[in-house]
Amino acid sequence: MLLLIAALAAAPAWAQVTVENAWIRATPPGAKLAAGYLVIRNAGAADRLVGVSSPAAERVETHTTTHEGDVARMREAKGYDVPAGGTLELKPGGSHLMFVDIKAPLKEGTSVPAIIRFQRAGEIKVEFQVRPLAGGEHHGH
Repeated sequence: MLLLIAALAAAPAWAQVTVENAWIRATPPGAKLAAGYLVIRNAGAADRLVGVSSPAAERVETHTTTHEGDVARMREAKGYDVPAGGTLELKPGGSHLMFVDIKAPLKEGTSVPAIIRFQRAGEIKVEFQVRPLAGGEHHGH
């Protein structure tokens, strides 16, 4: 009974943060990296995405893209702030998740499981839908 009460007490905080439209680009044979994108909606207090893990990759890093003139540079970020009552979109050409040392090619039409960890909301399980390799907005890794 105590466990049920604890689960119900945690549910409202978890329900404040939702993840939508999670997708990852298909990879060619031999690729070691894949970029993942999603939309995070936060109906509650400010939160922070602090980590991501997936059985499909050795690790998942949070990356950001900066533009210096005509040059786009990608670097690892230490998580992302999710504003109170706001939305954070990870998208091509901007902030994104980098799946590093993927264990097998990601094939269009499949999905990739992941767990996203937030400072306040805890863990959320997500399925990234694998989309076609074409449309290469993400280069340079």
